[in-house]
Amino acid sequence: MKIRIFCACGMVALTTALLTAQTKTTMSGKCTKPDVQQSIPAGNMEGHAFTLAQGKCTVSGDVNGMAGKTGSYSEHGEVTPTRMRAWGVYTVTFDNGDKIYYEYQAMGSMKNGVLETETNKYQIAGGTGKMKGLKGSGSCNLTGSGDGGADYSCTGELASGGTMAKP
Repeated sequence: MKIRIFCACGMVALTTALLTAQTKTTMSGKCTKPDVQQSIPAGNMEGHAFTLAQGKCTVSGDVNGMAGKTGSYSEHGEVTPTRMRAWGVYTVTFDNGDKIYYEYQAMGSMKNGVLETETNKYQIAGGTGKMKGLKGSGSCNLTGSGDGGADYSCTGELASGGTMAKP
């Protein structure tokens, strides 16, 4: 009887592990200078402001057999002469029209009002078509391009049956 219980518990554990197995993901691209960018001074020191921004990006990477095509972001943030923080939503549109919505929180360094480096943490907030029901999280590293844009590289994990082919 003890062996049966042990085997049953082992099967439940194995099934749970397989169902929640995580697949490594990578995605990269380039974001141009924001199409929409607004700021208001915080008023407590020179260069401290609250911001809103929206822009577009290129995407390189596959999810569920679909190639990433374009990306777009909408964010709000806070900047000083030396640092930035932002919170936003990043949407990737794939070649078949499906989308994944990522929510992110970012921190970075600024120099002369231009982004130098940034890191962020993200989680999948939703999706459409083949991307519906995906769960996952990860992080990105961004490097400012000097013209108001940035190059990015992200790594993470997908769960809930999501798969990712290597870019």
